[in-house]
Amino acid sequence: MPEGKIMKALSGFYYVNDQGSVIQCRGRGIFRKNKITPLVGDYVEYQADNDQEGYILDIHERKNELVRPPIANVDQAVLVFSAVEPEFSTSLLDRFLVLVESHQIRPVICISKIDLLDDTKQKKIEQFADDYRKIGYEVVLTSAKWEESITHLKPVLDEYVTVFAGQSGVGKSSILNALRPDLELKTDEISSSLGRGKHTTRHVELLEIGNGFVADTPGFSALEFATLELEDLAGCFPEMVEASERCKFRGCLHMNEPKCAVKSAVETDEIKLYRYEHYQQFYEEIKSRKPRY
Repeated sequence: MPEGKIMKALSGFYYVNDQGSVIQCRGRGIFRKNKITPLVGDYVEYQADNDQEGYILDIHERKNELVRPPIANVDQAVLVFSAVEPEFSTSLLDRFLVLVESHQIRPVICISKIDLLDDTKQKKIEQFADDYRKIGYEVVLTSAKWEESITHLKPVLDEYVTVFAGQSGVGKSSILNALRPDLELKTDEISSSLGRGKHTTRHVELLEIGNGFVADTPGFSALEFATLELEDLAGCFPEMVEASERCKFRGCLHMNEPKCAVKSAVETDEIKLYRYEHYQQFYEEIKSRKPRY
């Protein structure tokens, strides 16, 4: 049975790449019956009489999957956050990082629109970038108007399936257009009254960029921790994982427990206060989540 990878999903059709040939397929009815949806990034088995009329017969086991955006088998996520317009938000970035870490996906932080900063704001952004690099994250500063800064992203994408995610209006489409000018992805100017961009990406598709594949996905600004459990939250903060080995009690949740090494590390600035405050905020959010039935 021929096999391939779903490169695009649009209006009930799945476009399967099999060694360079793309076959338009539909999903079998059994998938709907079993409430299984083929996803972009899936490795599948299919049958087809021609490149316009194929059927997906089986979906291979996924190493991971995301709900928003709906994509499977992701290696890494480039989280695009603008330095300004909209303003850089460590709270929202940390929310994205936790979501990505919880799916065992490697995050890369990309701070865009650097060309719009004055000297004071640039120093502030560079300090944040340094904070995240010390945690162990790769951080790339870019401007879609600076060709040199965009080239720093290309090696990051090689050999991986990458999701570009982040707030709407932060320049994801602009960056992808700079990486591959032939794409001509639609971009909208930011709405100054709302402080956020309009959604300009309408479907999920894997795009070939260099030696890797990139999904240009809809921008979104609200993320819920629908499946993350309290005891797993600290594991999504790499610097807390390291410090927690020195906590007095096994299973310490770093909130009210005595002799907590994480809280001690916050006091000595080994762990940044804003990171710990976001941990507390996410902890309370998960704790107050309605139980799933």
